[in-house]
Amino acid sequence: MNDLIPPLVSDGQIQADVNGCLGLITLNRPQALNALSLAMIRDLTTLLVHWAGRPEIQAVALMGAGREGKAPAFCAGGDIRFFHQAALAGDPALGDFFTEEYRLNHLIHAYPKPCIALMDGIVMGGGMGISQGAKLRVLCERSQLAMPETGIGLFPDVGGGFFLAQCPGHIGEWLALTGEVIAAGDAIEWGLGDVFVRAEQWPSLIEDLRHGHQPTAEHVVASVMERVDLAPPPDPKAIAAHVDRHFGLPTVAAILASLADANEEWAQRTHETLLKRSPTMLAVALELVRRGRSLSLADDLRLERGLVHHAFHLRGAARSETVEGIRALAVDKDHAPRWHPASIAAIDAAEVAAFFVSPWAPDQHPLRDLT
Repeated sequence: MNDLIPPLVSDGQIQADVNGCLGLITLNRPQALNALSLAMIRDLTTLLVHWAGRPEIQAVALMGAGREGKAPAFCAGGDIRFFHQAALAGDPALGDFFTEEYRLNHLIHAYPKPCIALMDGIVMGGGMGISQGAKLRVLCERSQLAMPETGIGLFPDVGGGFFLAQCPGHIGEWLALTGEVIAAGDAIEWGLGDVFVRAEQWPSLIEDLRHGHQPTAEHVVASVMERVDLAPPPDPKAIAAHVDRHFGLPTVAAILASLADANEEWAQRTHETLLKRSPTMLAVALELVRRGRSLSLADDLRLERGLVHHAFHLRGAARSETVEGIRALAVDKDHAPRWHPASIAAIDAAEVAAFFVSPWAPDQHPLRDLT
């Protein structure tokens, strides 16, 4: 069995096991809510590429390690403190992180064998990136899904421009701009999850996957499906009619004005949320989701790779909205980002447009070979 598990480099942050025909991958950085490091991305890629070519492995399961006595997390995103340090230091590993992460996202979407994502607890940002391409996305009542990147002056990447654009109506714009956290019922209703297994069933499910008889991919899938239950109904606070009325408008300014004029608690709360975000990056996120509706996943990831380069480099790291957003949230923790510009009315349309100009010629793009 040893040759089924190739050498890994993340010093235990990724754990790999094989049970019968099933390859199991555990994100094992629980103290950081299993946030992805570059080494973890490389190990995930190594395992998936290796197992794709091994006939003994017929299916793969992804899960997150738990923390004793604390709420679970599948994966809370990428290592944003690393982003901050690497951007200010001019470390080329920052570019490597996003290139390799987006390649991994594409690999999972195109994976030739059933991939099961056990999305227990927090599933945000990079955690959505490695779960949304899975063939079977399993949720429970503890699942909390979000693309919260605008909160740090970024945009919903890791394929977010593609999978959020597939949500019905204008749910994708709402999730992209606000970073709203949604539960299992909403996620399944809007195409961001597949099945619901009650939390009380998860210990036996994981025990079955790890140690039960798993001779074929069909048996693996059956281990999940025999425990599937009805998901709780979607939360009425975010019904599509509310979302579509506001987030179908053409600009961020129009969305904000519509929310401000609405005499309802949901709209007022949403308006307050958007006022805390970077105006520039709200405009970038809105444009990304709308372009995403006509893009393939590969083209979306190529677009996002250019956007994330500009997020750190268009103004220089010292003036980057993303560097400032991470500083405020995770470094100084003052939760008082200084956005430039600070108001929606002052958005520079030319600068927003510049985000969508690729920094590379097509034949030089780091993701040029994705299909």
